[in-house]
Amino acid sequence: MSKTQRGKVLAVNISDAKGTKKTNVGSCTLLKDFGLKGDAHGGSWHRQVSLLANESIEKMKAKGLQVSFGDFAENITTEGIDLVNLPIGSEIRIGNSIVLRVTQIGKECHERCAIYYQAGDCVMPKEGIFAEVVKEGEVKVGDEITIEKSEARNPKFETISKS
Repeated sequence: MSKTQRGKVLAVNISDAKGTKKTNVGSCTLLKDFGLKGDAHGGSWHRQVSLLANESIEKMKAKGLQVSFGDFAENITTEGIDLVNLPIGSEIRIGNSIVLRVTQIGKECHERCAIYYQAGDCVMPKEGIFAEVVKEGEVKVGDEITIEKSEARNPKFETISKS
């Protein structure tokens, strides 16, 4: 059984260094097999693009933290998509041309990064997801996100590729 989820892009965030907050640039080119043009996390690996739901950011705000889009180093901030429960391999369609494939749910943090110390907590290890760019294009704030997914659920930290 399949169910379609629809949401939208609230922010497109990049940074020039890993482990730091990202800045919402409004729009950016997603490059096939790389990630966001100009972003420190781009490259030929399975975590080319990171996504975090605004619903997760709102949880941190409810704890009294002053956080916003990009503060958890996510590339794309979404709304209306249950990211953390997407099966590995799910295709995320953004706008008319972009296709991302989910490669990892959550991540293991071996040490507390600048984001943890700046925000007081980090939701990325628990609720962020990672994807590779299958079809490139320009991503911008307001773009529609569509996901066709099965009801299956994969365990956290599972990845398609360890490369």
